[in-house]
Amino acid sequence: MERVVDIETDGLFLATHRGFLTVSEAGEEKGRIALDDISALIVHAHGTSWSNSVMLRLSERAVPIVICGTNHAPVACVWPMQGHYQQGARMRAQIGASRPLGKQIWRQIVAAKIRMQGHVLSLAGKEAGAFDLLARKVRSGDPDNIEAQAARRYWKALFGPDFSRDRTADGANALLNYGYTVLRAAVSRAVCAAGLHPTIGVFHANRANAFALSDDLMEPYRPLVDRIVLGMVAQGNVEVTSEAKRELTAITTLDLENGDGTVSPLGVQVQRFVHSVATSFETGSVSVALPSGNASCSSASATSSLAVQKTRSSGNRLVPFSTPLPSLAVQKTRSSGNRRGLHDVPHNSLAVQKTRSSGNTA
Repeated sequence: MERVVDIETDGLFLATHRGFLTVSEAGEEKGRIALDDISALIVHAHGTSWSNSVMLRLSERAVPIVICGTNHAPVACVWPMQGHYQQGARMRAQIGASRPLGKQIWRQIVAAKIRMQGHVLSLAGKEAGAFDLLARKVRSGDPDNIEAQAARRYWKALFGPDFSRDRTADGANALLNYGYTVLRAAVSRAVCAAGLHPTIGVFHANRANAFALSDDLMEPYRPLVDRIVLGMVAQGNVEVTSEAKRELTAITTLDLENGDGTVSPLGVQVQRFVHSVATSFETGSVSVALPSGNASCSSASATSSLAVQKTRSSGNRLVPFSTPLPSLAVQKTRSSGNRRGLHDVPHNSLAVQKTRSSGNTA
């Protein structure tokens, strides 16, 4: 079971002990989680301190550590040096990939993103017919900038005519920032595991972006974050609260329909996709395993924990997620000021608690 660990409470100390990540405050352990259960560590609390062993042990497991700013957007990431036994050969193939190959991969990424945008609009009851047409118009390298044309229609249709995507803004924009941070961490881990270099993008080159490849490859999955945020906004939840974070970190468990008709959790589908990109670099032939245009995604409800899944007997229907083990988060409670309270969260979020019966466990 893989979990996104989010550190949101100020003044915590992170360390490792016998295969666990431990979280302490003022010398008292608040809880722990097995290192092998962690898929990403996201930190955006003030005064967080940690033992060097945290970075060492997580890096050995190819787990990215993402440092976020006050707007919940990532500003830094600890990247493992080793991720795949063929890492050297794959990085050389990535560096030596021809421009036409990169442009063809980028065409498929953009087309998949636009189709997913149309699917999300359709699920939200919005007009989405133009997006399938736009996806078919994308050419190698997207010289006509169809991606931007789709984006201009998409944001207004999804969030309303007054909405503008702004990384520095609050409200829905801040929720989108956080959701994309979770998604970026999941893709970054898959990039590392596939033996690719995060700085060398498929099509775009930005000297200031050390994770250009991760940002390129996460594009088809961004609309899934948008759909979750739309549900939150519809319910009046426009702040990056603990509850909002818990739902957004659950994105890696969403079921997606693959191009071959099978269904996989997003985390698994991302790994397949990134591996297929690495193989394309090696072979010089484009064959990428992108999610289907009819991929499933989260429902609009931020509290129902439902996924849209395609079943053999009933088509697309809402089914509850399997949550075998609830976990707990450390946060400030509304009623007790700065006292840290414990509450149930989905199984892929931070598990930190001190149990009554067995000492410091999770």
